[in-house]
Amino acid sequence: MRLNTKLGSVLTGGASLALALGLGSCSRDYTVGYVYAVSASNATISAYGIDYQTGILNQISGSPFAATVSDPIKIVAAPNSQAIYVIGGPVGSEGNAVEEVLVGSDGKLYGSHTYNLTGTYPTAAAVDSTGTFLYVTFTYQNGFTPASPGPGGVSIFPINSDNSLGTPITLNVGSNPVGIAVAPPVCVSTPLVSGNGTCTTPTGGSGSYNVYAYVVDQETALGKPTVLGYAQNMSTGALTPLSQNTSTGGVLQGVSAGVVPSAIAVDGTASFVYVTDQVSNQIYGYTISRSTTGNLTPMPSSPFATGAFPVAITVDPRALFVYTANANAATVGSFAINQATGSLSAVAASNFTAQAGTSCVTIDPNLGTYLYASNYVAGNISGAELNGHTGALSAVVNTPFPTSALPSCLVAVGNGPHAVSVNFPTTGTNP
Repeated sequence: MRLNTKLGSVLTGGASLALALGLGSCSRDYTVGYVYAVSASNATISAYGIDYQTGILNQISGSPFAATVSDPIKIVAAPNSQAIYVIGGPVGSEGNAVEEVLVGSDGKLYGSHTYNLTGTYPTAAAVDSTGTFLYVTFTYQNGFTPASPGPGGVSIFPINSDNSLGTPITLNVGSNPVGIAVAPPVCVSTPLVSGNGTCTTPTGGSGSYNVYAYVVDQETALGKPTVLGYAQNMSTGALTPLSQNTSTGGVLQGVSAGVVPSAIAVDGTASFVYVTDQVSNQIYGYTISRSTTGNLTPMPSSPFATGAFPVAITVDPRALFVYTANANAATVGSFAINQATGSLSAVAASNFTAQAGTSCVTIDPNLGTYLYASNYVAGNISGAELNGHTGALSAVVNTPFPTSALPSCLVAVGNGPHAVSVNFPTTGTNP
């Protein structure tokens, strides 16, 4: 891992910190980032500035902002913090839209474009670490419905330089894909796909990049939840199945994914994958064969117990801790990652109390010290400060913060050229 300027430990004093944040005496505030929460009740996006000293969320003037996509289920951000993408569709219908919304330097939302998916009933979304492609999982390919169910898939959108989306292609996936995660690039001597650029391997040889993507299929036609692995073509976004995927009657199976998997995350070193199971209340952990095949191996110590009904999961920017949103327990679970094995150990005071119906969890990308959880039933946002040494969470002042009703998800983005904790694979060179 390479950590750019470490604000918390290197800078002391308000003046030095102001300079590091690029703020002068005429600056409006010390906002380290922004949080955006989508409402499944009134199709709005609530916007907040993150106070760098306290983690308090201050609602931005004009918030909440109107959204085009109603009944949103997920929201993700471009790595450059210049755009967010809202996934959803009209209440009572199949839902098949992505809304691209631009983020201004003041945190306000400016203009938007809406795009159709290549399937219906979207379930999850992810942007690759280079900000080149948006991946959206959906339940049914066109022509299928709950009354006439069929295969699911992934819409793969190229992201243009202005953060707009290009024409999508489709990956056919199982029966009910519910989550997708894309690992950072890894430099290898024998790449799985061609055309992914050149790099220097750790041994000094010439190599190319592998980018691994993992899709959780909640229920395949074989009735077996699975995690499917793919290699990304960095030019087209297309995904090629990894060797671990096997086909039975035309149905792909990867590694076992518990009872009812709900969400997936990959760590910032492209070493480990974590999948939550909302019925067994567990996290399943896997190690990635990162330098060769990208295939997954279940961790011997897995699974790991969580709070009741975990529906979302994230890894902190330094790849040291894992956090889950436990909907029925109304908590956020904290886990420390064993850097050698990927095993998870519950952090002391690990079940941070949130509010009813905890639905999503995000961490500010600049300092990496503030965590926020949307509470769907309670209709608010819980804020916590992350202990960088232990991963434990403590409530920030004034939490919870009001938001529009039924916040289904939220995302944090950086504010300007702040110091950023960036995890790079420990082998190879990043693009």
